[in-house]
Amino acid sequence: MDTDVRSSEEGRDRGRGFSLLQIYIDADACPVKGEVYRVASRHGLGVTLVANSWMRVPPEPGIVLEVVGSAFDAADDWIVEKVEPGDIVVTADIPLASRCLEAGARVVGPSGRPFTEDNIGNALATRELLSDLRQSGERTGGPAPLQKRDRSRFLQQLEDAIQSIRRDQRVSRL
Repeated sequence: MDTDVRSSEEGRDRGRGFSLLQIYIDADACPVKGEVYRVASRHGLGVTLVANSWMRVPPEPGIVLEVVGSAFDAADDWIVEKVEPGDIVVTADIPLASRCLEAGARVVGPSGRPFTEDNIGNALATRELLSDLRQSGERTGGPAPLQKRDRSRFLQQLEDAIQSIRRDQRVSRL
């Protein structure tokens, strides 16, 4: 087994200092992996990258790579199967975001856009509309390149999600 690929259960191992909060990254095209590593390290959180093919990950405890194969939506299905309430998912994939919200997770897009119960319906509708326009031959363009302010917004949203989950966990223990 390659040393960069570890069991996903390692990320949830309390004995190694990681809380139950887990961050899952839809990793194949995620531009903010480095930011997630830094924030997770600061908070002692586990990170699981889910990808269709091998990629290099830092050889640090709590960072895990799950290679799921190339079947359509294999990474999405794997994340939805594993994610739990109180986890965070980083993805730009709107249908995956919707499925993770249904599972009780918090979801943050790489540009710092949080997906919530309040905005996921509009995001899905917009995605469907743009898909219909593309199928009719209309050029809709792709997502804008990630800017410095997007990375900053992402870091803030990730920090806010972590703090909110921890507050909720403290309240539920009372």
